[in-house]
Amino acid sequence: MDASGAPGGARVVGLPATELAARVRAGELSAVAVVRAHLAHLADVEPRIGAFRVVRGEAALAEAAAVDAHPDRASLPLAGVPVAVKDNVAVAGETATDGGAVTGARPAAADHPVVARLRAAGAVVVGITRMPELGLYPTTDGPGTVTRNPWDTALSPGGSSGGSAAAVAAGVVPLAQGNDGLGSLRLPAAACGLVTLKPGRGVLPAGVGADDWSGMVVNGVLATTVTDVVLGTAVLAGEPPVPPADPGRPLRIAVARRSPLLGVRPDGPARGAVERTARLLREAGHAVVERDPVVPPGAALGGLARWFAGAEDDAAALGVDRSALLPRSRTHARLGRLARRAGLVRPATAERFRERTAAFFADSDLDVLLSPITNGPPLPARPWHERGFLVNAGAASRWAAWAPAWNLAGVPAVVVPVGTRAEGSPLAVQLVGPPGSETRLLWLAGELERRQPWRRHAPVFDPAGGGAGAPAGAPAPAPA
Repeated sequence: MDASGAPGGARVVGLPATELAARVRAGELSAVAVVRAHLAHLADVEPRIGAFRVVRGEAALAEAAAVDAHPDRASLPLAGVPVAVKDNVAVAGETATDGGAVTGARPAAADHPVVARLRAAGAVVVGITRMPELGLYPTTDGPGTVTRNPWDTALSPGGSSGGSAAAVAAGVVPLAQGNDGLGSLRLPAAACGLVTLKPGRGVLPAGVGADDWSGMVVNGVLATTVTDVVLGTAVLAGEPPVPPADPGRPLRIAVARRSPLLGVRPDGPARGAVERTARLLREAGHAVVERDPVVPPGAALGGLARWFAGAEDDAAALGVDRSALLPRSRTHARLGRLARRAGLVRPATAERFRERTAAFFADSDLDVLLSPITNGPPLPARPWHERGFLVNAGAASRWAAWAPAWNLAGVPAVVVPVGTRAEGSPLAVQLVGPPGSETRLLWLAGELERRQPWRRHAPVFDPAGGGAGAPAGAPAPAPA
């Protein structure tokens, strides 16, 4: 056994979850060897990226041994796959601090349903990943720690699922759980060159915080391949993993160019990523048309009100003394109380926008909407929590305007990598669909992956070394 932890010097770290699980099911690898190898890689890279709040070394190895001894190991979809879990869902025996807001939390007595399903599928939880306090912002930092992007440690991995994204991009785990209330899966995926699906409302068990930001927060996974996202999503849904079915016809795809936020526009590389993707889709035989969805002021205000109220609701449910919150979070929660008192959090607002979104697709016979996901490169890695609310909210709005509307509408959205910027940070696009279109979006993401493969891990942190993170034979991503 070599440093990889595998018999005969076989490489383990950096393999997709689907391949690892297949080899453990077949008895070619033991779950213990797989987990030990990933823990060794974690120990090597964690000081440089700060992705984890808790590393479950001994516990993870014990869980891996249980997988090896499992009588049905050959049928476990995620047999022996190391996974990471975000710090706002329950892992039995661990505390969830919601990014530091909960100071007196006790270890959870039971797993959150998504964690229970991961474990039942044979996955091994190697650690709890960092997030910003209450999951409010698209950067991941807190007192004494700044989580960094493996593609460039001067940049943030995004947020709020930033620790999970950094762990996957650095090859520490092939699959990580996260959740998305205003882009908290999609923004880290874009920043770290990963794939993710924000499922539609009600597809996966939620149960994050007090009321899931009035229904906007959904759980999901981050991975380096579409196949792994399909597998992870199926496990979280409690369903057998099935490859997305080919729609059997060309899709009708709209391209959005008008920013949802007035006065904020994507930069040249972000626009170029959308143009190249649209061209690739046309070459694949799909119909690409120009259509911009409209996010009315009432919907924008409704999403904003839920963002504010989420801070107050979570703090109240968690029993957090508001004076103990970071200054930006205190202001956020105060605005949430005002939003609640003013009656700005109305279920009808979300339902009307959901109906309008469904009509946008139906009236023009559209299958998918293609858009940017961020307006520029990832934000700098710095202690944003030391800055005030207006600075943080302004940075979030300028960078992440393309994500929030689809949480309010409760429709699915996928983010896929499409190359790199001239300075080397990832570029990505967003694919949005009507309610119930998760399978279609994942199929289209898979087609993009086949036609334009991407580097799977950040170069410096690539477990394979030598720039071998991209699929065999894949061309190097072209800078914008």
